[in-house]
Amino acid sequence: MPPIPGSGLAKGLAVTLRTMTKKTVTEQYPDAQPELPPRTRGVIGLFEENCTVCMLCARECPDWCIYIDSHKETVPAAAPGGRDRSRNVLDRFAIDFSLCMYCGICIEVCPFDALFWSPEFEYAETDIRDLTHERDKLREWMWTVPAPPALDPGAEEPKELAAARKSADRLAAQQEAARAAGPTAPELGQEGPE
Repeated sequence: MPPIPGSGLAKGLAVTLRTMTKKTVTEQYPDAQPELPPRTRGVIGLFEENCTVCMLCARECPDWCIYIDSHKETVPAAAPGGRDRSRNVLDRFAIDFSLCMYCGICIEVCPFDALFWSPEFEYAETDIRDLTHERDKLREWMWTVPAPPALDPGAEEPKELAAARKSADRLAAQQEAARAAGPTAPELGQEGPE
């Protein structure tokens, strides 16, 4: 059956009339802050203590907007006769948010959880050169990073926790078996043969 001429126009006018009669809702920003979804991508926060200067984030960034500078320091040997070690020390970590496309690849590839999404979105500048934020500014945004969501109650326990729990249970069972076996000779105050 062919459509009735003008039925599309009538449907469009019905939608228009329906929306014209509804009251509009205006968000009173900046007086009232918006309710952001939990996974909002605002800016990237840096947890500097976890950064090992592996440069994975800078290498994988498609926009090349992450700048990292570091130097090597020699760490003396922990034991006498041991070998001195060297480690990277972070000198500069900056992100140019005028180039960043907020893809999150840097956060995904960081093996040490040094980068996090912050829902902070009010960081506009009047000069584009001021959108390159150094590590002290990135560190400030770590305090706005929300806590991770709780695990699904029906989810499988992470393998790391399961392995740790299994070894702790095994150690507790060994200690209990040792206590049940009774005290040994040195514990009773008996001296061995001289």
